[in-house]
Amino acid sequence: MREIAFDTETTGLDPRNGDRLVEIGGVELFNHVPTGNTYHVYINPERDMPEAAFNVHGLSAEFLADKPVFAEIVDEFLAFVGDARLVIHNAAFDMGFINMELSRAGRLPIPRTQVLDTLELARRKHPMGPNSLDALCGRYGIDNSRRTRHGALLDSELLAEVYLELIGGRQTALGLVLQEEVSGRSYGGQSEGSGPAQVRSAPPRPVPLASWLTEEEKAAHATFVAGMGETAIWSKYSGN
Repeated sequence: MREIAFDTETTGLDPRNGDRLVEIGGVELFNHVPTGNTYHVYINPERDMPEAAFNVHGLSAEFLADKPVFAEIVDEFLAFVGDARLVIHNAAFDMGFINMELSRAGRLPIPRTQVLDTLELARRKHPMGPNSLDALCGRYGIDNSRRTRHGALLDSELLAEVYLELIGGRQTALGLVLQEEVSGRSYGGQSEGSGPAQVRSAPPRPVPLASWLTEEEKAAHATFVAGMGETAIWSKYSGN
């Protein structure tokens, strides 16, 4: 199953009042294992940057002035997302902005059924809270010391770690992701792959472990099976 831990930064809180996207970040997971594929892009919001928003993410209007507008990156964004499930903390906020920008670009919205909200998941698992991303990093011992300001890609990386803890820890997948299947396609100016990750089981040991059964125990078991008659099901597995 392909999933993307996903985050955005914006000019404010409400896309209906003219606020716009300024940054998108995503981290790809396959069967709950990070593949190393990421998506990251800064976006020109075609408007000013309110001081309150700048204080959150540190992205100025001057810095964003030469960045692409959303309509210029919409195709690569949708190609990266595909039919993957989007894993988002407080999904209503981010999806409100994403779907507003998709509408402006003449594209269909991403359906709610394609989104998993980790805030809702955290509230069910930890009803007494707090359940902010920083609080969950602290709860699970995830290092978020680099998060002096919000950033879409960094927050996506932290969210991926938090998500794996919320669903039962880092050992939820029983296979190993193969990195050599990555195609090397570039997304958002970064040279990360987009090919499907594959899962395989661990290889066999080069030298099998020694049996814990003694010869006496094997002989006693053989005697026991023989007493059950020729039709005993154990005979099929013991080679007798």
